[in-house]
Amino acid sequence: MEDFKLEELEQEELYEHYKYTATQGQEPLRVDKFLMNFIENATRNKVQQAIKAGNVLVNEQTVKANYKVKPFDVIRVVLAHPPHENLLVPEDIPLDIVFEDDEVIVVNKPAGMVVHPGHGNYSGTLVNGLIFHIEKLPKNSNERPGLVHRIDKDTSGLLVVAKSDFTMAHLAKQFFDKKTNRVYNALVWGNVENDEGTIEGHIGRSLKNRLQMSVFPNGEHGKPAITHYKVLERFNYVTLVECRLETGRTHQIRAHFKHIGHTLFNDERYGGDQVLKGTTFTKYKQFVENCFKVLPRQALHAKTLGFRHPITKEMLNFDSNLPQDMLDVLEKWRNYTLNQKDES
Repeated sequence: MEDFKLEELEQEELYEHYKYTATQGQEPLRVDKFLMNFIENATRNKVQQAIKAGNVLVNEQTVKANYKVKPFDVIRVVLAHPPHENLLVPEDIPLDIVFEDDEVIVVNKPAGMVVHPGHGNYSGTLVNGLIFHIEKLPKNSNERPGLVHRIDKDTSGLLVVAKSDFTMAHLAKQFFDKKTNRVYNALVWGNVENDEGTIEGHIGRSLKNRLQMSVFPNGEHGKPAITHYKVLERFNYVTLVECRLETGRTHQIRAHFKHIGHTLFNDERYGGDQVLKGTTFTKYKQFVENCFKVLPRQALHAKTLGFRHPITKEMLNFDSNLPQDMLDVLEKWRNYTLNQKDES
């Protein structure tokens, strides 16, 4: 069992506070001593506590205090809160607003846009644009104005934001009670065996890599997570699936599909940016690499979002088109599959 309290940290988002790359001439040095040389006002006790809590990563892996730093090691300190709290600066950022009234705003977020400010992303986020667009947004406990859910930076799609405290509480309860409708489209590696199915398994932060989420099928860590899926289209080596979320854990679809052997296409964090299925022919590998260039992110889009309006009580459902990068990659796979059939 890891020293850090996994159950308290597994669902928290981690923010990078410090990052150092050891130089070529770095002599072997304990990582706690190394960090004390770089972090201002750091005490050895504080550094060791951070290491014990699993918040110090060397080359993306947690280490112990006696780990010896080597040349070119990348050392990161990650914590569960932003490095600076007051990052909420209004910015005039164009937003793709699908729906808006006095209580809610539904936005179609493009891939590459971070939802809220954090280390390395102090500007250009969805929240920066929202607080410019809406004069005052309610704040939740994590200083994320109006947000009751979020989607990853490189995931595109629909997001609902509350414009009042009452609406925020009402929507948060809908998400907690599993009364929202959330449907994603994902392109995954491999030919998914069944036309439809359900993936179940607790999701929590990985014991080996704090930046990943892992599935714990026996429920020894993490929180319950359920993903229902249906195959939409098959391309031999990859499959387009529709995913309906019953729960909303961090990286749920990404972790669940990796767990069943179908990592999301070009999902760098989970290893989907490698050729995981198919042949070893150079022509095929070049085709896949070209697909990665067309879609330089995980192939995941939050396509449908439904919730009950907190005031009118009407059930609202919104649908968004797949973004162009996903459409282009799907078309490439269709053509590739057709060409294979013609050659056989």
